[in-house]
Amino acid sequence: MFAFSLKRRRIMAFSAALALSATLAACGDKPVEFKGSDISGTHLGKEMVMQDASGQKRTLADYKGKVKVVFFGYTQCPDVCPTSMAELAATMELLGDDADKVQVIMISVDPDRDTPEILAAYTSAFNPSFIGLSGTHQQLATTAKSFKAYYAKSAGPTPEQYTMDHAASFYILDKEGEARVLVSGNATADDIASDIRQLL
Repeated sequence: MFAFSLKRRRIMAFSAALALSATLAACGDKPVEFKGSDISGTHLGKEMVMQDASGQKRTLADYKGKVKVVFFGYTQCPDVCPTSMAELAATMELLGDDADKVQVIMISVDPDRDTPEILAAYTSAFNPSFIGLSGTHQQLATTAKSFKAYYAKSAGPTPEQYTMDHAASFYILDKEGEARVLVSGNATADDIASDIRQLL
């Protein structure tokens, strides 16, 4: 009797394990391995409120359904920003048809010089689908704080010839607007595309 019960328990346990395995396979759950740093659960960017080229306020909710790549920079940046934007343009080419499922957003850290019109012209020069967001100093402060993104004004030879120090990382957010990956500004288009594909 004991031997029969033991055998029966083993069969039941095996059947349960098999059912669980099938359920997990059906869900398609698989471990996600990013090239960049996994920042899932940080909820970065939730307080983003900036303005688009038409002056309309924009939040992450406006881009729901697309994987978002957020970058902080400014149009008069001498080297880092144009290099980063060019890398993002190359990333979109690598994604092919999937590029339509991605929204690149450049947030200006220079609200005094980067008007919505100037920023729109700058971003679209790299890719027509890229969006530039600017805003007031308060909007920028709130948004940057939400992303934990650093920026600061650096004096130049004249008051008008200042530069902006800023973080050069890419924030990749999933279709629901949750921050998932922080990618180094030195990352290649291949690595950025790889991380984006994990979220499509």
